[in-house]
Amino acid sequence: MDHYEVLGVSEGASPQEIEAAFRRAALERRYQDGSWTELRDAYDVLRDPEQRSRYDLDLDGRRPDEQKSKSHNPIDRLFPNLPHGWRVAIDWVVTIVGAVAIVLAIKAWVVNPYRIPSSSMEPTLHCAVPAQGCEASTSDRVLACRFCYHLRSPQRGDIVVFKTPPLAEQECGSQGTFVKRLIGLPGDVWEERSGFVYINGKKLNETYILPDRRDDRTLGLSDLPPRNTYTRIPKDYYLMMGDNRKSSCDSRVWGLVPRKNLIGNVFATYWPPSRISFH
Repeated sequence: MDHYEVLGVSEGASPQEIEAAFRRAALERRYQDGSWTELRDAYDVLRDPEQRSRYDLDLDGRRPDEQKSKSHNPIDRLFPNLPHGWRVAIDWVVTIVGAVAIVLAIKAWVVNPYRIPSSSMEPTLHCAVPAQGCEASTSDRVLACRFCYHLRSPQRGDIVVFKTPPLAEQECGSQGTFVKRLIGLPGDVWEERSGFVYINGKKLNETYILPDRRDDRTLGLSDLPPRNTYTRIPKDYYLMMGDNRKSSCDSRVWGLVPRKNLIGNVFATYWPPSRISFH
């Protein structure tokens, strides 16, 4: 009789499962002469990795071809004579590699986390003290939807993660990715008058700006780099500003952002727990 059947376990059973099955069966059969010998023989073979590997090879050789083909495990199909220990090891490697690949794919194409490093989006998004202008002891962690802008156009008011333009490193001393609020859309005429934003001549209602975070600058599109270039925001370009206008290095300093630089819109803050929210 098949040793696995004697113990009542599957061929993929772990050593712990084999040990538990042996103890359970021993108690149930109460050391009956014939069944005890059979049980002990099965246990002695399956608990020893070397003997088990030889037994598995022999078992596979004794099975009819149609029974061998029943396995749905691709490892078994590719390597029918592989010892049990090696099969388990390969299964684990494939599982781990698959899990890592899924995580990387999610980060690359679906959702990616980001940390807020500066005070440019205070108080909407917090950075950590002692950095200047920060309000919290822990920086906010946010999630950006990487595929959303493939399904819809960017909208005014979106909080956006994007790749920094070349001038940002020179003017702001940082590079990589920024998180700002999208204020100007293609075709817009943007102005800032004494710290208040006007789009196409109409004052923009910005409830997310606190009075003590507003600056007093007066600028137009012609003042943005490259100077005296724009009268309207061109197609596929966007104007970004931080909610902390007094302390934000944004489009007013380094210019407009091309659509190809947009990574995704921030849709949630997930850390710290007290700051969990959707945007």
